[in-house]
Amino acid sequence: MTQSNCSRREFLGLSAAAAGASFAAKPMVSLPRNLMLAPEAVPPSERVRFGMIGVGMQGNWLLSESIKLPGVECAAACDLYDGRHTLAREIVRADLPVTRRYQALLDDKSIDCIVAAVPDHWHKQVVVDAVSAGKDIYCEKPMSHTAADGVAMVDAAKKTGHIVQIGSQRVSSQICAKAKELIAQGTLGDLMLVEGWLGRNDPTGAWQYPPPPDLSPRNLDWDTWQGTVPKRAFDPNIFARWRCWKEYGTGVAGDLLVHLISGMMFMLGINEPPKQASAVGGIRRWKDGRNMPDVHAVVYYFGELPVYMRLNLGTEMPEAYRIQGSKGVLDVTGSTLSLTPQTGKDSYPSYYTGSYPRAMREAYLEKWHLENDPKPGQAAAMPETMSFSGPDFDDVRPHLWTFFDAVRTRKPVVEDAVFGHNAALACHMANESYFRKSAVSWDEASKTIR
Repeated sequence: MTQSNCSRREFLGLSAAAAGASFAAKPMVSLPRNLMLAPEAVPPSERVRFGMIGVGMQGNWLLSESIKLPGVECAAACDLYDGRHTLAREIVRADLPVTRRYQALLDDKSIDCIVAAVPDHWHKQVVVDAVSAGKDIYCEKPMSHTAADGVAMVDAAKKTGHIVQIGSQRVSSQICAKAKELIAQGTLGDLMLVEGWLGRNDPTGAWQYPPPPDLSPRNLDWDTWQGTVPKRAFDPNIFARWRCWKEYGTGVAGDLLVHLISGMMFMLGINEPPKQASAVGGIRRWKDGRNMPDVHAVVYYFGELPVYMRLNLGTEMPEAYRIQGSKGVLDVTGSTLSLTPQTGKDSYPSYYTGSYPRAMREAYLEKWHLENDPKPGQAAAMPETMSFSGPDFDDVRPHLWTFFDAVRTRKPVVEDAVFGHNAALACHMANESYFRKSAVSWDEASKTIR
């Protein structure tokens, strides 16, 4: 994933302010106490040793956070750019083993698991190779580069039985967990429509990252980095800004939409791909040679539920959801949650009765007021609004902790290969619909987008 204020705006503890006792909040569960321990407090025999594949923008963050966790240590790091070997040693220790060949980490029997943050077009190969070599793996989102890649990754995970956790951290957000609880309790009634949006308005937010000044074919294995993509001449901008091109990345869908989709799936208890997607968009602002849209809006059917998601790299919009139900509206952001109940009943007589003759209208009004007006001494009902707010907090740390704890205990993870595949399929369908200029659907029998 890409670091941004939006993607890092999560929190550990929430203070609730409820307007009515009927919506009083339960105490929020905080990070496990053993996560607060110093890394050296865990005996060596209980430590998890991981290999880091990819030490780029996201990878250096995951590496830095992972080694702060108790009982977790980095055994080696891999990157195709030698400058990131230096970076990995700066983060971990001066004598950390480094390599350009990730297979060396898979062959190392002392390494328990892998954390991978590589371009999307390398996800399938790294995950399949890792689980086939007997390693559990944390792979950055989106899980796959194509629908076919995702199918192969799920098959490999199921065949080997090894843990695959995908790095869309919304499933580890406490605000999303609280929203999930409220929705499961039926607080919103029947779900009507879900909306989500996220926008940026700066060059870095649109992936115009500055390539390392020393980057060259001498310190970067450019041919290997390109993988199975048709080979092209060395281009530092493609290396740094690969999300802009569909040959290597999945665009705004795989970078931002996947967060909205995975968070929504978690909150609503969904673990299946959408039935249908219809997208519009275009390269509206960043005319820099990219072939992926910088504005992308998608309408889905998840089952029978309509879902509308919109992404924009030319206008700043904080990441947010609006989940609409027959009993109210739930607004969710990275650090706030607001529930506004609705009765779904008339709050005043129907104006349609203005078309009645006078006697009929007066009879209706008398009956309506008799049935609906507060009785003498009785206060009128007032809808209660509940809200939560909390400080900014990175949900990446608890998300990583879930993975390493699963490696140690073999407990299942929420965002496994199946969940990650279903969320990624929503992104692939958004891209397919955009490029085909038509609605697309997921065909489970053939496991293809049609």
